[in-house]
Amino acid sequence: MGDVRRVVVLGSTGSVGTQALDLIADHPDDFQLVGIAAGGSRPQLLREQEVRFPGVQVATGADGAIALVETLDCDVVLNAIDGSVGLGPTLAVLASGRTLALANKESLVAGGALVLDAAAPGQLVPVDSEHSALAQCLRAGSAHEVASLVLTASGGPFRGRSVAELADVTVQQALAHPTWDMGPVITINSATLVNKGLELIEAHVLFGVPYEQIETVVHPQSIVHSMVTFRDGATIAQASPPDMKLAIALGLGWPDRLPRVSRSLDFSTASTWTFEPVDHEAFPSLSLARLAGTAGGLVPATFNAANEVAVRSFREGKFTFPGIPRLLAGIIDEAIGSEGLTTAPRDVADVLAAEAWARTRAEELVDAC
Repeated sequence: MGDVRRVVVLGSTGSVGTQALDLIADHPDDFQLVGIAAGGSRPQLLREQEVRFPGVQVATGADGAIALVETLDCDVVLNAIDGSVGLGPTLAVLASGRTLALANKESLVAGGALVLDAAAPGQLVPVDSEHSALAQCLRAGSAHEVASLVLTASGGPFRGRSVAELADVTVQQALAHPTWDMGPVITINSATLVNKGLELIEAHVLFGVPYEQIETVVHPQSIVHSMVTFRDGATIAQASPPDMKLAIALGLGWPDRLPRVSRSLDFSTASTWTFEPVDHEAFPSLSLARLAGTAGGLVPATFNAANEVAVRSFREGKFTFPGIPRLLAGIIDEAIGSEGLTTAPRDVADVLAAEAWARTRAEELVDAC
C-alpha cells in the first residue's frame, strides 16, 4: 500500500471504532494510530486504548474530536461517531483536506448538502458495508454507465410477517436480529427497515444517483452486500461473509486492499443465496425514507431525529411496533408542509434546529400513535 498511513479514529469505543483499532494493530506496516476520540460513555475502555497504543493522542466529545482533527498530522480520519454530533467533525475533516473514512450515517442523512459542498473529489470514502460494496462495484464502469444501485437488506427478524402479525411483536423479538450483532437502536431500525431507508438516502448523497434508480431487495443471508446494474444489463455484486472489518479496511486503505482482513467465501460447500422484494405494506418505513429523501432539504434530518424518539417510545412500551412508521409518517407530512424545512441547510445550526423541532414534535405525537 506504500507509506504507513497515520490514522485518527473518532468514536473509538464504539463497535466500528474498536474493530478499526484491532485492524490497525494487526497491520502495523500499513497504519499508525495517532489519535482517538470518544464521547465519554466508556472511559475505562478509552483508557485501555490509550495504553494499548503508546503515544496516541486522546480527546473526548465532539469539540475534542474537532480539535484532534485540526491539530494532528494525519492522513486519514475514520469518523465512527454515533449520531448527529458527528456532523461537525465530518466537516472539520473535509476542511482539513484529509481523507475521510465515513461511518457516521447522520453526516449524510442530516447534513448531506453541507458534506457535498465541503468534500473534494475522492476525499470521502464510505465505511458502511452497503456503501463500501457499492463503491467497489462502481469500479466496474463509469458513472454514465450506471443504470441502478441495488441495496440488499436482511429483512430483519420479522421478514415474511404481515401487517396484522406485526401488531403485537415485542421489544425482545425486535432486538433478535438473525444475522448482525448490533446496538439496540440499529437493530430495531433493521426490524422496521428504517436503517435501509437511511442507507437509501446515504447512497443518493454519496453517489449522486437519482432516487428512482436506487432499489432495495431482501437478501436474508447477508452475503451480497450491494449491487450495481449497468446500462448494458450486467449486474456487479460484492459478496463476502458478514464482517465489518472488510469495509473498515477499505475505508482506511482506499483504493488499496489489505491482506488478512476477512475470511473469504467457501464455494466448495453448497449454499443458497435468495432474493425477494420488500413488502412495503408491512414495512412502510423504507418508502417513508424515500419520500423524505426526495423532499430534500432538512426533511431527512427530521426523519432521522423523529425515528430516535419513535424507537425509544417503542422500547418504553408507549406504543406498538407499527407505531414507529405512523409517527414517522406524521413528522414527514408536517416537515414537507413547512417551507423552512424543505430548503437546504446553511450550516450545522440549521441541521440541529430541524432535529430539535422533529424530536419535540415527535414527543407530542407519541400518544396518537
